[in-house]
Amino acid sequence: MEETTKKKFKMPNSFTILFILTAIVAVLTWIIPAGQYDLDDAGNFIQGTYHTVESNKQGLWDLFAAPAYGMLGKEGTDGAIQVALFILFVGGFLGVVTETGAIDAGIATLIKHRKDSMNTLIWILMAVFALGGTSYGMAEETIAFYPILIPLMVSVGMDALVAVAVVLVGSGLGVLASTVNPFATGVAAGMAGISVAEGIGLRLVFLVVTYIMGAYFVSNYAKKVQADPKNSLIYDHLEADKEKFKVKEDIPEMSGKQKSVLWVFALTFVIMILGLIPWADVLKLDHTIFDSIHEGILNTPVLGTLVGKSSLPLGQWYLTEITVLFFIMSIIIAAIYGISESRFVDVFIAGMGDLLTVALICAIARGIQVVMNDGLITATVLHWGEVGLSGLSKGLFTVITFLFYIPMSFLIPSTSGLAAATMGIMAPLGDFAGVGKDIVITAFQTAAGIVNLVTPTSGVVVGALAIAGIELGTWWKFVAKLIAAVFVVSIILLVIGSMF
Repeated sequence: MEETTKKKFKMPNSFTILFILTAIVAVLTWIIPAGQYDLDDAGNFIQGTYHTVESNKQGLWDLFAAPAYGMLGKEGTDGAIQVALFILFVGGFLGVVTETGAIDAGIATLIKHRKDSMNTLIWILMAVFALGGTSYGMAEETIAFYPILIPLMVSVGMDALVAVAVVLVGSGLGVLASTVNPFATGVAAGMAGISVAEGIGLRLVFLVVTYIMGAYFVSNYAKKVQADPKNSLIYDHLEADKEKFKVKEDIPEMSGKQKSVLWVFALTFVIMILGLIPWADVLKLDHTIFDSIHEGILNTPVLGTLVGKSSLPLGQWYLTEITVLFFIMSIIIAAIYGISESRFVDVFIAGMGDLLTVALICAIARGIQVVMNDGLITATVLHWGEVGLSGLSKGLFTVITFLFYIPMSFLIPSTSGLAAATMGIMAPLGDFAGVGKDIVITAFQTAAGIVNLVTPTSGVVVGALAIAGIELGTWWKFVAKLIAAVFVVSIILLVIGSMF
């Protein structure tokens, strides 16, 4: 009798999962009633103006066109082209840096001198990423760090999951506890008509508590894997990862050129962070020192024209500006190390190719929102929340608001997009329950922060996992306990905050 073997279930590829989700949303446009809100001059929904409209069911063509529109954009939905280009140029930048051998040499040196203090390094790095998340919504920008940290963690006996968690959980919990993040707190506060400073005390508590929870969780897992590799959730391909992300052995001491490359490499990220933090909003100033320096440069004869009038001061940068930054720095690094023009082009393009999958995943993830908006069901889901949340007690309203934003964050993974679409409606509803608008904002960004740590509709999540070669199901299994703990703690803190 022939033996039959059960086929082990294998999680589909990230591309497949995202396309299936897009198809599900397309089906929902045949089931959920279509509706719209009237819009103000800024394009925001006006509370109480929801009305049903003729449905716009999404068909097969709409489904297959969604990834293209997700990349290029469509009316009502921003395209992922800026994010994709940024990712590709980061890949080119890393390709040039890798060509110099500076990263391998730097990691080898770090392993040699810091191998016994990697646990401390995890806590420090997660604090840095959390600060980036809470201050300026660090998300897509983290893509550049994975190719650096994965070889480091694998080389000291940990696994790629540790590296992904350090960056993704660190920055994600920072975004969850956004204090002055202009893309979450700033947009939401503006829509609610209050200051960003309102509710900052509670959000600081969220930042400290969730950071400690996250850093303890990741470092504890890392220590277990270091003690026994069989504790790794990706033990089955741990050896393959060691070869794939291997740091070259017998690397000689860093040369002077390599040290210079690493300094420029570090400076690139410092400039990126300085450029992205909205200093004027954070410091409540009309004019910052960066504005003055920029104006001084532009007003200097010849120099101003050489730099370019279209350049922006630090504090006003976004994806286009940091994309340009990585391109310029890759050229500078090539010049320092003496890489020839032809070799530079080759390694830059090869580096872009390494992250092409990540860039494409972002576009497909954005396609889900395209189908939802085109199918005219976004406003209907918001209306259900508007009707269901009014007239509740303080604590119950706060908890249900938090729960309402869980599925909404899945459907609209952009925190700024979700804030702009909902806060003009949700914040005033809190008045009926006596809940401050700052609590509604905190509930929104906490729920969004939890979901965006695991949702396959987030290009950041699926992009990070694609770089590390980790399946989405494995990531869910890894982070499940932390998500559950943060979920419970968030409800407790929100309820306590609503009472004051």
